[in-house]
Amino acid sequence: MNARLTVGQLLERMRDTLLLEPIGAAIGFDRPVTSHEASSPGLVLSGYFNRFPHERIQVFGETEITYLRTLDPHLRRRTLKAYFGYDIPCAFVTKSLDPPEPFLEFAAEAGIPVIRSRLKTAEFYRLIKPFLAEAFAPTVTLHGSLSDVFGVGLFFTGQSGIGKSECVLDLVERGHRLVADDLVIVNRRGNDVLIGRGHELQRHYMEIRGIGLIDIPAIFGIRAVRQQKRLEVVVHLEEWNQDALVERTGLEGETHTILGVELPKIRVPLNPGKNITVIAEVIAMNHLLRYSGHNPAEAFNRRLIDRMRQASANGGLLAPEGPSPSGAAGAAPADVRRYLQEDDE
Repeated sequence: MNARLTVGQLLERMRDTLLLEPIGAAIGFDRPVTSHEASSPGLVLSGYFNRFPHERIQVFGETEITYLRTLDPHLRRRTLKAYFGYDIPCAFVTKSLDPPEPFLEFAAEAGIPVIRSRLKTAEFYRLIKPFLAEAFAPTVTLHGSLSDVFGVGLFFTGQSGIGKSECVLDLVERGHRLVADDLVIVNRRGNDVLIGRGHELQRHYMEIRGIGLIDIPAIFGIRAVRQQKRLEVVVHLEEWNQDALVERTGLEGETHTILGVELPKIRVPLNPGKNITVIAEVIAMNHLLRYSGHNPAEAFNRRLIDRMRQASANGGLLAPEGPSPSGAAGAAPADVRRYLQEDDE
């Protein structure tokens, strides 16, 4: 199986960010990086190799380099020989320090690349950890369209030809932003955050049946697109079926699981004349309301239950909330069924 990340790829992608330069022999850049962690040798340099996480990227800061320089030359040689006897992916040296002899000699013998950074150790860790976390994040490629609507990541799903791309195109025309169309690469950050982006080759292009491929930023401007977005709501478009059970109140929400993370899922049945774009905007705004602590369905349900309790206390009669048409408070109560029935006028 091919490695997800090699030392050479890490060097190429992070050279400018981490201010990197290889030192010593130019070898070992095809070595795989198999861990999303980076750590300093610590007690290993004193000869304690138990629980040594040698599969991690190794970082030598000023403390480690200074300690090695204080060792007796024979002890330093024995320590470094034992250290580079482990299968280490690579070793970084921060603050532009020069490692003492025979550091580079034993690294070259083991085929381990040594890379120097001009950054301080703390800054080096701060920048490399997010890179490694993203590189090793669980990833899946899904069929659908991802759009940023009022800051909410809506992931549109549905069978091919249902109208996902057309819906997102209409959202872009209304001022929202395209993230990815057709293929969405999703990776998990931490335990509950899903980040979606488009494939590098087709990023910000859309296929509209009857037209073909269109370049969204060229038509609508750079503000109409963004590189990535968190997935927050799954909007599933499906054909209208009058016999299907469709959620009417929003009290019993459906969820959709991606990479072990549950997302709220909204099923939108399609029929002629339905404005899917406005519905998508309402889905986004309703999600923001719920995120802020206000659930309209639960609020209405509590209100209805309170009114029914009042009716039960009044012997089955329900007092109106406001004054009677004559303006007198406490007018004749209405029947519960009348309160619930639809207005046919």
